[in-house]
Amino acid sequence: MAQTGKSLLYLTDEQLRKGTEAMFFAYRGFTADPDRILQQHGYGRAHHRAIHFIHRAPGTTVNNLLSILGVTKQSLNRVLRALIADGLVESRIGARDKRERHLFLTETGAELERQLSDAQRERMRAAYRAAGPEAVAGFRQVLEAMMDPEQRRHFQRLSDRGV
Repeated sequence: MAQTGKSLLYLTDEQLRKGTEAMFFAYRGFTADPDRILQQHGYGRAHHRAIHFIHRAPGTTVNNLLSILGVTKQSLNRVLRALIADGLVESRIGARDKRERHLFLTETGAELERQLSDAQRERMRAAYRAAGPEAVAGFRQVLEAMMDPEQRRHFQRLSDRGV
């Protein structure tokens, strides 16, 4: 029996705990397929996130990627050095500001990104079909409501691109 929105305003700690645990296990499932692909290349989730967002915003700057990922410069530099050295990412000097570095996926990087995204899209497609359109819309609302304002701005910018 479906609960109304009003009844969900009074969630018990136990219901919230179950939701938290569901998020943990769903995330584990969501990352399992890409993790197997990444492991074959000696990469981890940080590499996946960098590849994903460079694909979504070709030419993004290192500073913008730092802001999106919310990691330290040292951590991102380690990831980018590996991806550049392995020929998956290209770093180009900015045309207007020579201090800026713009990031692009190479053909090899784009192929790896496609494999990773295909695996996640298949899992999400199956889950969305099983849940139905109302649940999908509600799920997105919940996810957006959980985002910090800065994260929501990044998400909205990427969504507005329609890429």
